[in-house]
Amino acid sequence: MKCRHCQAELTIPLVDLGSAPPSNAYLTRQTLHAPEKYFPLRVLVCTQCWLVQTEDYAQADELFSSDYAYFSSTSTGWLAHAAKYAKKMTQQLQLTQDSLVIEIASNDGYLLKNFVAAGIPCLGIEPTDSTASASEKLGIPVIREFFGEQLGKRLAATGKQANLIAGNNVFAHVPDINDFTLGLKAALKPDGTITLEFPHLKRLLEHTQFDTIYHEHFSYLSLYTVERIFKSAGLRVWDVEELPTHGGSLRIYSCHDQDPRQNSPRVKALLTEEEINGLQTIATYQYFQDKADRIKDDLLIFLIEQKRAGNKVAAYGAAAKGNTLLNYAGVKPDLLPFVCDAAEAKQGKFMPGSHIPILAPTALIEQRPDFLVILPWNIAAEVKQQNAHLAELGTQFVTAVPRLEVI
Repeated sequence: MKCRHCQAELTIPLVDLGSAPPSNAYLTRQTLHAPEKYFPLRVLVCTQCWLVQTEDYAQADELFSSDYAYFSSTSTGWLAHAAKYAKKMTQQLQLTQDSLVIEIASNDGYLLKNFVAAGIPCLGIEPTDSTASASEKLGIPVIREFFGEQLGKRLAATGKQANLIAGNNVFAHVPDINDFTLGLKAALKPDGTITLEFPHLKRLLEHTQFDTIYHEHFSYLSLYTVERIFKSAGLRVWDVEELPTHGGSLRIYSCHDQDPRQNSPRVKALLTEEEINGLQTIATYQYFQDKADRIKDDLLIFLIEQKRAGNKVAAYGAAAKGNTLLNYAGVKPDLLPFVCDAAEAKQGKFMPGSHIPILAPTALIEQRPDFLVILPWNIAAEVKQQNAHLAELGTQFVTAVPRLEVI
């Protein structure tokens, strides 16, 4: 396989998580006993541009189906994050009713609804029907397509270049990262701003966040690599923020390469930090597999011990990261009878691969588990707070990544 950005040969592995179905391919009672599609889940490291990427197997249209079950608005913390961003960018860029905001992968309108409320014209790009429909109900116009250079040029040709292009947790999801970036350039006004948020590779490596690896995540990104990709498309990263979201993310600010804005010193500082932490050194990537295996083994030992002790264990959050963890560990309903999730779109369905049933959170009151494994560890504090009544009944909360821990 050649690198998706620079076409160099890929020879260095990061991790091999076996084979698994797409992490958001939830099953219904009707499809539960039908054959599932499994794809290898291996990640490789490019030693030229240091883009960390999944091995080529799955196509985007096989991963993001019309009934895609991830709705961004399910997390109250994420809604607050989006509202804060919208207010900040409106003030910073002085957005008005004459501006245009485009969000790529606009999901259910969790972000753009803030611009609608402020009277700022916006447009969502969202290929999945289920989330696009939810967005349209909020008064947000949506183009139901995958984004790339062709769509970016079409927007420009119809007078729809944006003052602000936002992309939250989408840059890692695109199979053709060069085409996507060229689309950003085409759709951006001459003095416009691009912001992208994505999990930071540095955090993935530091905290062994192997459960954030799944087929929908084609890339695992450092600032160094993103800056190279943007530069090749005629764009420049002029500022960067480190965010706590998703276990540690970056928000980059970009513009056309001829834009007069000066680079923030934060860009150089973070590039230096990445270099010091060895993100452009082969040795940094060599022990990740062993660390992932240790986490998997510890979870299995814990679940087996609780089963033998007669304790009830349940999970919370039918998230993609949970599916990666459970499928790699080979966990089935005999060790984990059910998982609860607040998203109604997932309730009554089954986790892909493991076939663990997904129930509404009310099941926790009825079942009163001794332990509740929080699969989306990045919102563990939020989940624990929402389920404080369970702690009063004796339930203990557990996270498995970066280490098995009763929190």
